[in-house]
Amino acid sequence: MSITLNRLRVAIVGSGPAGFYAAEALQKAAPGIAIDLIDRLPTPFGLVRGGVAPDHPKIKSVTRIFDRIASQPGFRFLGHVRVGQDVTVDELRARYHVLLLCHGADADRSLGIPGETLPGSHAATEFVAWYNGNPDHAAAHFDLTQREVAIVGIGNVAMDVARILAKPTSELAKTDLADHALQALAASQVQVIHLVARRGPVQAACTTPELRELGELEGVEVIVDPRDLELDPASAAELAAMDDRNPAKNLEVLREWAARPRTGAPRQMVLHFNASPVALTGTDRVEGMTLVHNRLEADGRGGVRAVPTDETRTLPVGLVFRSVGYKGRALAGVPFDERKGVVPNVGGRVVDAPGSETPIPGLYVAGWIKRGPQGIIGTNKLCATDTVTQLLADVAAGAMPTIADEVLPIDTLLAERGVVVTSWADWQRLDQAEQARGAAAGRPRAKITAIDEMLTIVRA
Repeated sequence: MSITLNRLRVAIVGSGPAGFYAAEALQKAAPGIAIDLIDRLPTPFGLVRGGVAPDHPKIKSVTRIFDRIASQPGFRFLGHVRVGQDVTVDELRARYHVLLLCHGADADRSLGIPGETLPGSHAATEFVAWYNGNPDHAAAHFDLTQREVAIVGIGNVAMDVARILAKPTSELAKTDLADHALQALAASQVQVIHLVARRGPVQAACTTPELRELGELEGVEVIVDPRDLELDPASAAELAAMDDRNPAKNLEVLREWAARPRTGAPRQMVLHFNASPVALTGTDRVEGMTLVHNRLEADGRGGVRAVPTDETRTLPVGLVFRSVGYKGRALAGVPFDERKGVVPNVGGRVVDAPGSETPIPGLYVAGWIKRGPQGIIGTNKLCATDTVTQLLADVAAGAMPTIADEVLPIDTLLAERGVVVTSWADWQRLDQAEQARGAAAGRPRAKITAIDEMLTIVRA
């Protein structure tokens, strides 16, 4: 017997933007629909809380929309529930007509070079999670006694890492940067930050506002070699064919910086284009990074590829952050495409294997785990809405799986296993506690970074 839309029971895994926007789309289609939004942390919002830079508070204001979604009838937040450990995918599918996976892509991509595992070599994702107070990374250590640091990559995450490393802590103290990070950055001895880009300025993935911020930092000068801004024929052709004006605007900013006289500021931000790391050197820890100079040539598809030359040099860095992309993680009970780092799907319907077109009834994806780590927060709204459109079509076609009446409710199952589940009301208590602590220090909030402490607060 087919299930009607208003009787559908939905579980969404992951409480970041994709998860909330999917809930919103479902609520618009069926007000009062039963939705359980599940997250492994006691707190919601995913990368809005744990990934957006603390000095970009306007971006975080999207949580007001999420608050409204959470206030709708039928919505529940089940925090501190680890899917795959506390409860399996099969157990969820036995209790919900729909399982919608929105758990993102939080693993980092490696460089695949010698010395990458030396102490002092880190994923930028770990650093971002650390300074944002993610409980998984709050105890991490980064050796900020090093004078020179390298960041591999030139996307917006790399821009955030560079800015946080260089920004005066008097400015960071006005944000919700984690307390432990604020203390460590206040004692930082970093003076030179190298940003290493495999290709040229036309191919830089960062947005112009993020790039421009580097040149507005107090006590920091940005150093760009004018020769790196002389476009090769392939890059010039690519730029001329682009509809996107961001690369041209980036180039304008970079040329302005290259023309500036040196100021002797206490900190330098040095941009290296057409360069790839080929090794991290050192005995007991990172002591240097060897770069190879690349030449750029047309790839035959309208783009540009980097081809290594024989020219190499070494940067005397003692700390390295790789920022070359995120990828998803496999979840037991769900097909996974190892090459792409996503759950294989067609339009949001999970299929039984990469390359297949056979959907698994009742199983869907949205967000980065669906399409890969691309786009901004708002991109997830369209992505989630597209998936929900497919889901609704399946409901109308009677293609939803049935669930047994006698199955143990999810609340009972988790309680029997000793899982302390946090509700939306619990999150609101944590939110108030963080804001109160922050207000005492003249800050928007002071994040609680230990799960045990979070659970103590919600039990009080």
